Amino acid sequence: MKKLSLLILMILVQYSVFAQKTNAKEENAVSTQVEILRQAMIDADGAKLKALTSDKLNYVHSNGNFQNQAEFIDGIVSGKSNFVSIDFQNQTITIQGDVAIVRHVLAAHTKDDGIDRDIKIGIMLVWQKQKNKWILIARQAYKLTT
Repeated sequence: MKKLSLLILMILVQYSVFAQKTNAKEENAVSTQVEILRQAMIDADGAKLKALTSDKLNYVHSNGNFQNQAEFIDGIVSGKSNFVSIDFQNQTITIQGDVAIVRHVLAAHTKDDGIDRDIKIGIMLVWQKQKNKWILIARQAYKLTT
């Protein structure tokens, strides 16, 4: 009986180690996509933004304004939302099956409509693994409480 219990315990430990390695691999993949998104927003790279996002994207700003994929990309590419720099702070990534939830604080310097601004807002990104690739399906920004 002790041998059986030990065998079961060993199997559970091996499964746990495997699950942690798989989760870490997916977290790294999502983190890479988030970094590509950050750089694409700074570079105003419409092709990369399109490749990173779902055609059914729900993109919500901290003021409650909603944009779909086309509106989000147009806002960046046209310069209406002009990011000079973006820093993601205190980032966490949680994987649940084929969905990843990324939370961070976005600290950025913008030059929207020619006006310099510094912003600091909370962000929650929802990514979904589609055809072996992580795609942004939703973004919600919120004002931080001080």
